[in-house]
Amino acid sequence: MAAKASGLMRDDTLHEDDDVKEALKRLPEHVYNERVFRIKRALDLSLKHQILPKDQWVKYEEDHPYLEPYLKEVIRERHEREAWNRK
Repeated sequence: MAAKASGLMRDDTLHEDDDVKEALKRLPEHVYNERVFRIKRALDLSLKHQILPKDQWVKYEEDHPYLEPYLKEVIRERHEREAWNRK
């Protein structure tokens, strides 16, 4: 099932490595809750072998990288820590 047809945004589908997990902790609560809702809805649809009605699909204009700024900060901090530890 395509992510858009199940109501997921691009950042909802990222592999949850340590950097992503840390970035998720930094999200505002309402953004995190919206993400959890989209993922639970997609799982429910998948179990039922259904997709959302086309008018509820995530549109390209609506799919903004909500996690990216937090993820970039986490990665920058990790690189800084690694550089500091090498000294």
